[in-house]
Amino acid sequence: MEGHIKSNTVNGIATITFFHPQSNSMPGALLRQLAEEISKAGKDSTAKVIVLQSEGDKAFCAGASFDELISIKDLDTGKKFFSGFAMVINAIRTAPKFVIARVQGKAVGGGVGIASAADYTLAIDSASVKLSELAVGIGPFVVGPAVERKIGTSAFTSLSINATEWQTAQWAKEKGLYVDIFKTVEEMDDAIHVLTDKLSKSNPEAMSMLKKVFWRGTDDWDTLLIERAEMSGRLVLSEFTINAINKFKAKA
Repeated sequence: MEGHIKSNTVNGIATITFFHPQSNSMPGALLRQLAEEISKAGKDSTAKVIVLQSEGDKAFCAGASFDELISIKDLDTGKKFFSGFAMVINAIRTAPKFVIARVQGKAVGGGVGIASAADYTLAIDSASVKLSELAVGIGPFVVGPAVERKIGTSAFTSLSINATEWQTAQWAKEKGLYVDIFKTVEEMDDAIHVLTDKLSKSNPEAMSMLKKVFWRGTDDWDTLLIERAEMSGRLVLSEFTINAINKFKAKA
């Protein structure tokens, strides 16, 4: 499998890093591994806070792996693939620790979902966002609840409909997706270091209780996101979507 997930915990800070050579696009196996690492960090008594990041300097996450998307030939396989993003979002949601996302590049589709699911997201000022799913014949069904929860229905609707248009990091900050944006990666990393150092010394029980408060009303996501994965899995089998993905790949 191309790509990897790395995890380490130092001084109470669990850092989970994902990578894939195709702009950090995520195949199903990598998504499931990422979800497992987040859940593991959530259960690790030595970890007080979780930092979620990716490698490279161009893209935080380019969403679903198009190579894997085009290989899907049946509903069960499609549902399983899209369930990967559901598992990552639910792992973030249910981890009894704050998840801080470090967005060092553009976020597309599922990448926007991961950035939205994090409890606190910081980014550089070139980290534009796009929900491109409709442009390839699907829709942001699985990540939709996380994105809508973070930026509101109006902004989510706009992002979903304008599927070929990038929105700036400043737009994402104004809508509440990013807490703050920085001119350089170094400035962002300094801010993350200061924040996580404080959180690593904060009351774990208080943070866990706050996490539950933040995510109140999402208990049905274990089933909701899997139902959404089936919707995407069904659409990816359609002739329209197959043709759209092939055209997109030909331009890439």
